[in-house]
Amino acid sequence: MTHASSLILLGPQRKSPRVREALDRLGSSKPVALIAAGWEEREPEHAELEQHLGQTVLNLEPYRRGEEVLAGDRELFDAMQERHDELRSIQDRYRLRLAHALAASRELFALGSEDPNTADDLEGSLEAVRVLDDSHLTRVAEVHARFEERYKLAGRPLIRRHRRELLALLAKTEVVCVAGGHVAILVNRMRMFGLSDMLSGRPLIAWAAGAMALSERVVLFHDSPPQGAGDAEVFDSGFGFARDIVCLPHASERLQLDDASRVSLMARRFAPALCVTLDPPSKLAQTDTGWEERGPSQRLLENGTLKRMEAAC
Repeated sequence: MTHASSLILLGPQRKSPRVREALDRLGSSKPVALIAAGWEEREPEHAELEQHLGQTVLNLEPYRRGEEVLAGDRELFDAMQERHDELRSIQDRYRLRLAHALAASRELFALGSEDPNTADDLEGSLEAVRVLDDSHLTRVAEVHARFEERYKLAGRPLIRRHRRELLALLAKTEVVCVAGGHVAILVNRMRMFGLSDMLSGRPLIAWAAGAMALSERVVLFHDSPPQGAGDAEVFDSGFGFARDIVCLPHASERLQLDDASRVSLMARRFAPALCVTLDPPSKLAQTDTGWEERGPSQRLLENGTLKRMEAAC
């Protein structure tokens, strides 16, 4: 089977399901594999998706499998809790430094760009934010590497058994769907079972948090959270299937897209990656030449405006 695109990203699917259209584009009639760990306890509830697709869904259930592993491997349970606490502490300190760095960028942006010195200072402040983001991801990666080296997940009996079962299920499928939900849980469970390696070379459809997990870096964002103004923050490296893109599900609800300073600073901060809105109707296909729009998505521009995604960019 030949695929014009092997990766399709969608917005949230609850109110505007488009998975069927994406599956039709890929052209597979085999059962569809589902990764829905981000749904947590709701992970088994795939009947609605199966009805929408009109095809059998083989639910890989990495969340349930992860709970089973942790219940049966106390050493690993304690180690993962310790890692979680360490990562949370690292994220808290990064968030504190980020708030000050972005505040400086916003103040410089407000001065305007007519003065070349101010423009240079703004670029310098944004470069400091980029360095902070990159160093944070490096620290997080080091924590994961040390954890894997010490506990060697692939060799632990319970995980080894589940990985064999996952490979057997995937052998019956072609297309894999990665659903949304809680992105941290989704990334955690996919990493636990080595699912990114199992998905290599397969056609993928991902939506909302699933799209975030498959990108090169997971960026958390909300301009107006309950506790006050928020800053977009890098959380972890993603699995790198979706290249050169920062996925922004529910962007129209979570971002102040009419605030030119916020739009501009986010676009410039993460360039050359495209910051792309993934609201419910969105549909993007990754091609050899870039991202091809199949549903209304917008990219954030460095001038503070938004632009409808083009055929390929």
